[in-house]
Amino acid sequence: MQRNRHRLTHSLAALGLSLLALQAAHADQLDDIKKKGVLVVGVLGTDEPNSYIDAKTREIIGYEVDLARAIAAKLGVKLQIKQLAVAARIPELQQGHVDLLAASLTHNKEREAVIDFSLTTFVTGQKVLVKADSGIQNLQQLTGKKVVTIKGGTQEPNIRKAVPNVDVVTFETGPQAFQALQQGKGAAFVNDEVSLLDQHAKLGAGKDKYRILEQNISIEPLAIGIRKGEKRLKSEVDGALAGLEKSGEADKLFLKWYGPETRLQFPKRTFKIDSDKVES
Repeated sequence: MQRNRHRLTHSLAALGLSLLALQAAHADQLDDIKKKGVLVVGVLGTDEPNSYIDAKTREIIGYEVDLARAIAAKLGVKLQIKQLAVAARIPELQQGHVDLLAASLTHNKEREAVIDFSLTTFVTGQKVLVKADSGIQNLQQLTGKKVVTIKGGTQEPNIRKAVPNVDVVTFETGPQAFQALQQGKGAAFVNDEVSLLDQHAKLGAGKDKYRILEQNISIEPLAIGIRKGEKRLKSEVDGALAGLEKSGEADKLFLKWYGPETRLQFPKRTFKIDSDKVES
């Protein structure tokens, strides 16, 4: 009986090791991506010019889509874009429904606990848009007032840190939140500066009715989201992004989507894709 117990123990131990080895063999996401020949990247599709639906082709295009395309090319696979809601980004990545996130994703310390990040791909700030006739000149005048923003992003916690007793109402997308401001459902709209500039510019002659406050409520380093612990995939993603910087293609992509000839009219790029900056 004793001998049989030892045999059973050894057999179970061997089985356990075999299962661990099998799991390890299938745990590497990079191999899985290359095997299926497709890189699935989650994007917002509602945040121009990072990712949005082209009115003519109905395809999702943008700065982050081009970055994803460069990563797929380096891996030697096809690119598949999947549109996600802001709040669904990290769960979709963790559950394996997408391989990467190129979805206006802020790299911060809280998120580092659950996912990994690529090199910083963009640096922006979060600001506040108000109606020009509101009388609001600075952030502190928002105390006790209702502001609108996007559900599941960093905008809500950041405005709460910046303004005491602010009342925050969230919406699924930036355009929905902006429409709420236009309809008088809030005194201000909080979003990334780039998105605010884009939505403000779209108003055309009507943009004089709105104003962006000068103060930043935060500085936001954006990056590609990667499933936790996928070191080989992160290395490939970082390598693709660093290659864009080294070749000068990163600057070309910035000018294509943000430069002087675009609606946003940024004169130049003030950051490089060469480090892991973290928003504190």
